[in-house]
Amino acid sequence: MKFLLLPHVPAQDRSDELQLRELVEDAVLAEELGFDGYGVGERHDRPAVSTAPPVLLAHIAALTSKIRLFTAVTTLGMLDPLRAYEDYATLDNLSGGRLDLMIGKGGYPRTAKLFGVTPDNQWARLQENYALFRRLWESDDVTWKGELGRSLDAAEALPRPLQRRPRVWHGSASSLESADFAARHGDPIFSSNGRGRPEPYAELIGHYRERWAHYGHDPADALVGIGTSGYFGARTSQEAVAKYRPVFEARLAVNRKYDGGSIRYNDVEEWVAHSSVLVGSPQQIIDKVHAQHALFGHEALHVHVDATVLGRADHRETLELFFAEIAPVLRRELPSRPLTAGL
Repeated sequence: MKFLLLPHVPAQDRSDELQLRELVEDAVLAEELGFDGYGVGERHDRPAVSTAPPVLLAHIAALTSKIRLFTAVTTLGMLDPLRAYEDYATLDNLSGGRLDLMIGKGGYPRTAKLFGVTPDNQWARLQENYALFRRLWESDDVTWKGELGRSLDAAEALPRPLQRRPRVWHGSASSLESADFAARHGDPIFSSNGRGRPEPYAELIGHYRERWAHYGHDPADALVGIGTSGYFGARTSQEAVAKYRPVFEARLAVNRKYDGGSIRYNDVEEWVAHSSVLVGSPQQIIDKVHAQHALFGHEALHVHVDATVLGRADHRETLELFFAEIAPVLRRELPSRPLTAGL
């Protein structure tokens, strides 16, 4: 099993400067503790301020040396694919080929409106932009006539990337179209598995594997990553739930304010029992990851801890526990392929 740290959307008001600084601090901590990857999502509205993942990840690349750098996700359908290529190819070079792209159409209506994307054109834009982005990455001479946007004539996009064929994950929470799109291109999928019971997400992954085989790919090559609703480990389940309770309550308040109340649980005990959140003793968390692996067959798992509510000391302590007693067992019992793909 490979492990990614994703920063949590802040559960209380934080200055923009502090949010950005903590994103960077968390990445440095992630490498120190032993995470395989660190992801920065692209959000263009409150409460998050990670509007420029290439800038953030370039700064993180300068402060780290080993950890893989993920976009989780970048909303490629809302971007100019040539400019996105230039940003990420630059980052790929500066990081020594540590870039992993994760793309998605985006699930936030306010952001879509900001970029002029509608439900009627979001899929067409994502598919066309992705096709051009990949062509720019893999070819030194691109002629392109887009139906929705940019056209190019014998263009050489610069700089040329370090990874000749980067791994591009497709982020999906519930979209069968995303699963089909990833399978068609022979790309891995990363499902958020974030807000409710895991069974609907397992159906999505099942659809991805079915379409993967339909498009003629070897079933053994399908690669799946899964998210969680959060993580907090402690020596006992009682301590874990007690310390996590204010995190859940703060998150629920943010969800109701910004995301329309999509979280349907009203108390932390129900959340821990029925969602994908990993809260409990080390053995309880190991057992829950095994149960989820039986559903998904995943090889990568992202975890996140809300330090804004817990405080930095508890944040570090629970992550240290994860790598002392949980990660070694899961890595041994659920082996996985390397994350590096394109050098």
